[in-house]
Amino acid sequence: MPLLTERFTVNFAELGLTRTLPALEHAGFEAPTPIQQRAIPPALAGKDVIGCAQTGTGKTAAFLLPIIERLHGRKGTRALVLAPTRELALQINEELTRFGAGAHVRGAAVIGGVGMNPQTQAFRTGVEVIIATPGRLNDHLGGGTAKLDQVEVLVLDEADRMLDMGFKPQLERILARLPHARQSLLFSATMAGEVAVFARAHLRDPVKIELQASGTTAARAEQQVFLVGQEEKLALLLALLEQDQLSTLVFTRTKRRADRVGKELQRAGHELAVIHADRSQSQRKRAIEDFKGGKVRVLVATDIAARGIDVENIGHVINFDLPNVPEDYVHRVGRTARAEASGRASSFASPEEHDLLRGIEKLTRKEVRRASVPRESETFRSEAERTRRNKAASAPRPGHGRGAGGGGRGAGGGHGQGGGRRASSGQAHGGGGDGTPRSLGSWGPRRHR
Repeated sequence: MPLLTERFTVNFAELGLTRTLPALEHAGFEAPTPIQQRAIPPALAGKDVIGCAQTGTGKTAAFLLPIIERLHGRKGTRALVLAPTRELALQINEELTRFGAGAHVRGAAVIGGVGMNPQTQAFRTGVEVIIATPGRLNDHLGGGTAKLDQVEVLVLDEADRMLDMGFKPQLERILARLPHARQSLLFSATMAGEVAVFARAHLRDPVKIELQASGTTAARAEQQVFLVGQEEKLALLLALLEQDQLSTLVFTRTKRRADRVGKELQRAGHELAVIHADRSQSQRKRAIEDFKGGKVRVLVATDIAARGIDVENIGHVINFDLPNVPEDYVHRVGRTARAEASGRASSFASPEEHDLLRGIEKLTRKEVRRASVPRESETFRSEAERTRRNKAASAPRPGHGRGAGGGGRGAGGGHGQGGGRRASSGQAHGGGGDGTPRSLGSWGPRRHR
């Protein structure tokens, strides 16, 4: 497998592009990014390609531009792009519209959450490029409405995420319906073992392009981690939001937790939107548009948003909860410091998330800087006190049903790993025996039971 790692500087014309040059000039693109420099020539030549690069480095154009060049003047559905989320599929379709209109290359997004009839019509009319999520495309295959027998180019974008999300059976069914003689392009920010195995099974002598080791985070993202108890997370989030006016993307582990954090931020007076899988497609689209347009400063999201949010100048990414999959940390951090910009990524790690933090540092081969918790902040102190009072008020009295360790379940505790389960006898991570918040500059040893 050829491996391309060298750096060189060229313009788009030198890469062999012709029909897309006017669109690139109109969009203000002056020079290709490193992944584009290395991926476009072999893709134009019809070779299979594996591209491993950080999120925000221009991977979408790296596969769309060669597709547009090769499909000019061709009729019928000739290219299929598979993406893990609706948001990413829609983003890719927008980029195709921007770069492909002048070359008369059309695209259609085949995703869930919307009606199937327009998608069926796109297959029937032979739209040149189908951008699909695996689940919805399998629905069309099952219903006999998808026509893929003329596909010449397959793109697997964010392949690691599709496999992490359990899409391997759907991917196998889709690939079995494609012509064997085709070009395959696989792009990802990480190249975990399962992705490598999948690539070996479905790509033929690919050119491998690796700009940095798999698992590398955005170089311009300033990363830090705060070691706090679950019940201190909301107070810390509010304190950090008070420090600046940067656009901020907040990640939570679950949909319910995202809603709870969103309600607490709204209570505190912040303009925000929430996005997760239980939101309708129109709600998700409006949330991203409001965040992208600056109507709201904060977007609270689950990992569904880690792939596919193409918003420039996100100043701060906050991991309210650490992700269960270390590779997702790379993609979360990749939402800031995009396209040569700089940004900040802050993570909140409770004692229960110790192993998750270690997994992230093992993947990235770098220790995340420990930051001081701003406990002297008035916002932090007042919110921590409010959380303590609410927890005390919601705790059942002895002899009234639930045990003394039940505790409350606010946004800062109870739904992350270990949440309220460890809040017994007042010795939880945020409280001393007298019920007062415990100062946690770092984690103490766990008590043996």
